[in-house]
Amino acid sequence: MTPVLETERLLLRRLELSDALRVQTLAGDYQVARTTLTMPHPYPDGAAAEFILRTQQEMAEGSAYPFAIALKSENQLIGVVGLHPRHDYQRAEIGYWIGVPYWNKGYATEAARRVLRFGFEELKLHRIHAAHFTNNPASGRIMQKIGMQYEGTFRQHFIRFGDFMDVAYYAILRSEWSR
Repeated sequence: MTPVLETERLLLRRLELSDALRVQTLAGDYQVARTTLTMPHPYPDGAAAEFILRTQQEMAEGSAYPFAIALKSENQLIGVVGLHPRHDYQRAEIGYWIGVPYWNKGYATEAARRVLRFGFEELKLHRIHAAHFTNNPASGRIMQKIGMQYEGTFRQHFIRFGDFMDVAYYAILRSEWSR
């Protein structure tokens, strides 16, 4: 069963093939792609449908919990948030992206906060962690707003679009979240 999570303004729901054009359009923006490790740019035709089918399979298997972030008012995708659990360690990584027209409106924070709750309450996780490129401090602010603690920076840890990237790591434990 695929959960549907709600917040005051958002529906976090299963990605559907009907979302493919929105995924390709929003995620295909270079400003979004440069903030992620694996988002292709340019975003190839057909890749969004493949991504969506893969997410549906992962959710069915319980190996990942990717959610379309949709505004309740129109149920139109504005981004994606997901948990990638390691059940054997009772932990997961959270990741998210939001389309540029929806930046600076609190949507990523609202979605990430709700997914943390899902991870701790429903999946019974002990720890949830996240990472962001240090040239994207807005993502780090989201992590801080949802209660995550800074754990360190790996210098020049990844190469993205030909540049070495520093990556900051954050995490929150269930005991910290429940306070």
